[in-house]
Amino acid sequence: MILGGLFCLLVLPLLDASSIEEKTAGPRLNNEKLYRYSYEAEVLLDRSKGAPAEGVGHKITATVRVHLVWRNPSNKDDQLIQIDMTDVRIENVNPRPADKNIFLATSAESILGKEQLAALQRPLLVNLVFGKVNSLYANPEDSTAIRNLKRGLVSLFQLQLTSGNREEVDVSGRCKIRYVTQKGQVTRHKQVESCKIPQTGFMSHSKVLGVSKTSQSTTVFTVDDRFIKSAHAEETHLVTLNARQSLALKIKARQKLQLLAIEAGPKETPGKQVASIVKSLNPKYTTIPLPAEAIKSDCKDCRPLSELWQSVRKDLEPENLSDAKATRSFLSLIQSLRKAKKQEILKLLKSASKSALPQLVDTVTSAQTTTSLEAILDFLDFSDEKGVTLQERFLYACGFASHPNQKMLKALMGLYKGKIASRDIKESTVIIMGAIVKKLCQSGGCDLPTVKEAKKLILEGLRDSEEEDDIKMYLLAIKNAQLPEATPLLAKYSEEGSGPVSSLAIMALQKYSTALITDEIKKVLNRIYHQNRRIHEKTVRTAAANVLFNSKPTYMEVKNLLLSIGFLPHEMNKYMLSKVQDILQFELPASKVVRQVMKDMLVHNYDRFSKIGSSSAFSGYMTRSQDIASTYSLDILYSGSGILRNSNMNVFAYSKDSLLHASQVMIEAQGLESLIAATPDEGEEDLDSYAGMSAVLFDVQLRPVTFFKGYSDLMAKMFTATGEPMNVVKGLILLVDHSQLIQLQSGHKASVDFQGGLAIDISGGMEFSLWYRESKTSVNNRGMMVVSGNANVDLGLHRAGVERSFETEAALDFITTVKFSEYPFLVCMQMEKQQFPFRQFLTKYEQLASGKKFVSRKKRADLVPGSEFPLHQENSNMCNKVFEESSW
Repeated sequence: MILGGLFCLLVLPLLDASSIEEKTAGPRLNNEKLYRYSYEAEVLLDRSKGAPAEGVGHKITATVRVHLVWRNPSNKDDQLIQIDMTDVRIENVNPRPADKNIFLATSAESILGKEQLAALQRPLLVNLVFGKVNSLYANPEDSTAIRNLKRGLVSLFQLQLTSGNREEVDVSGRCKIRYVTQKGQVTRHKQVESCKIPQTGFMSHSKVLGVSKTSQSTTVFTVDDRFIKSAHAEETHLVTLNARQSLALKIKARQKLQLLAIEAGPKETPGKQVASIVKSLNPKYTTIPLPAEAIKSDCKDCRPLSELWQSVRKDLEPENLSDAKATRSFLSLIQSLRKAKKQEILKLLKSASKSALPQLVDTVTSAQTTTSLEAILDFLDFSDEKGVTLQERFLYACGFASHPNQKMLKALMGLYKGKIASRDIKESTVIIMGAIVKKLCQSGGCDLPTVKEAKKLILEGLRDSEEEDDIKMYLLAIKNAQLPEATPLLAKYSEEGSGPVSSLAIMALQKYSTALITDEIKKVLNRIYHQNRRIHEKTVRTAAANVLFNSKPTYMEVKNLLLSIGFLPHEMNKYMLSKVQDILQFELPASKVVRQVMKDMLVHNYDRFSKIGSSSAFSGYMTRSQDIASTYSLDILYSGSGILRNSNMNVFAYSKDSLLHASQVMIEAQGLESLIAATPDEGEEDLDSYAGMSAVLFDVQLRPVTFFKGYSDLMAKMFTATGEPMNVVKGLILLVDHSQLIQLQSGHKASVDFQGGLAIDISGGMEFSLWYRESKTSVNNRGMMVVSGNANVDLGLHRAGVERSFETEAALDFITTVKFSEYPFLVCMQMEKQQFPFRQFLTKYEQLASGKKFVSRKKRADLVPGSEFPLHQENSNMCNKVFEESSW
């Protein structure tokens, strides 16, 4: 007790003294003195690596006068000061030749207007308490932009003279600040990312397709006897497209305050309360918050929606979608739709031509506003089966939405519970609901009421379904949603379902993170692969093996998988061998444990690793750079008779420690052995004839399409086949969608927008020739992409900005040719990338309200050569043999 009292007596006064020292560590102004400063505030915009002299923007210069109005008699650090600006000028941020200088022969009054200039020069009253802005007083008639510029100036007078970390409120919001003091100098480091201020805009759910921002803000003060002699502030923001970091925009703001002279000033106003002092000086003045206010941004293309549509509608006709102009029109139309009213959008939909309407549906849905959603739902009639094409385009656009919300999910749930004429549309509705649930959960909305309701609908729908088609529909929705609580159900259907159901449930498990593949689930997968309880189709067993290999397998799990080789059907033997070799060569996660197992000669011997066949698994890199790595994998499994069972092509993109399943095209076939009088493999004797295609695009599983189902349908399709591939996905996709306002310490607001559009066409086909005993499967991918990034600062009567963009078109074809006239049959796989152009654009601009403008445009075009992606050497040898022989 005595020691405790002694501690209080000795230590608490020290703590109190330190808190007093911290409170008094702010600048002070002297009585009856006028401080005259020169002031510069500039903002510069450019590409990330542009030279300072190449940027666009503007610089505001002025003389700033500061004097003490009132000081609290009982606290010398409670001060009311007046700040005003005179001799305001606005000029180029960098020197520029006369013919490119829009500020030549202008004045601040001619640029801002008489009223705005008067508002900017109108005094501002600031109550400083211990070096922090306690309250700010201004004329309510000042415009938001003018008040923000004044806030930027005031932030330079907020200062602490002791080192340490603090939270402060300034023009950027409530921010974490670190002060470092040296002799006569104080440096203020602001953690810009910590600043809390009401945010507007949106960003993509995918990091790979998203945008990153890095920021720095430092202010260096020189101080003499607790008085600010100068302040130099510099703030930089770099906004970068993750997938292509050369597409980056730089925003730099600088402020410079330099003392010119100290002169005789007004006398201090007597009084006890700040509010009464302010009222006596100017009764119109009211308190305003220090953080900047939001400014309504102007539109980029301010034409009415109907007028813009008339200028771009031809670009959206099907025959023009392969042109970059179509994708640019798609993006500009989205911007206009986001500002349009519901009736305007409905009028547009009703007046569009039949051929352009599907593309307009893509665009309206991609706008993702309440009015656009309401308009498209009013326009589409889901009880009419004739509108299936438009209905599915709407659903797919919802699935690809960059920032879906509860309203979109609720709308789809309403559709599902209502009358839907087409079974295909009902399936797509449920499948896309799963995709939206995942995106909302990724953005922290898993506990939203609508999301909970959707998850319940999907899970209960699966539990209550008895028809195989319904079960598959809900499994596809779960594959999209990736619900952790669904893993027990997926394990159940993996083991107990029919071949297609089991295969689909296992592929849904493959989408989950390894942390969710529990030991219980792995036991189920092992039982499936080793057929401990029942016979399974090859496609089901190989799918189970793939999940095991990708889920941190144990030594014994891998050993048992490898020991099974040699006791499997011929083509499954070959597939598993190829899979193991691919794991080792491509350094996949299971490589280490596979190498350990293969040290055992019982596992790794010639008899086991010399099995013949044509099935294969191969992975490779499509591209590797500092920005992004893209990989592809091709898995082909044949039946023992040489007919394709499963072809699975995947493309993954990796960036910023994130993964994007860019595409998957899987062709499945079964029950075709009767065509060539062959014997089916074990467990596949009673399968109906079937062939179809399933696609995943940008992490969204789409509704599978069927080529034929049943022997009679197969015969009909064979005799009426045109050789043309069947379309799987066709449309316009909003791939990149990012919009934000960046508050600069100078008081300016910068608007940043990144948008990327993709016109895509994925098709696939399967052909047979009984005469030549040959089959071909093809997957054709066509795409035209445009991505643009724009940053601008709008002062109201002066606008400056920079825009970087690129456009490219590409084609990727995957063709498999099988000659089954002999065994082992000949299989040739080809994955070809055609030559494509890559064009880059850089535009910088400045414009005054008077119409004077400066525009600089640069363009660069490159031609990327085509290539054939490498597969294993065995495939190359087979292709040589296939093409040596005559074919149909």
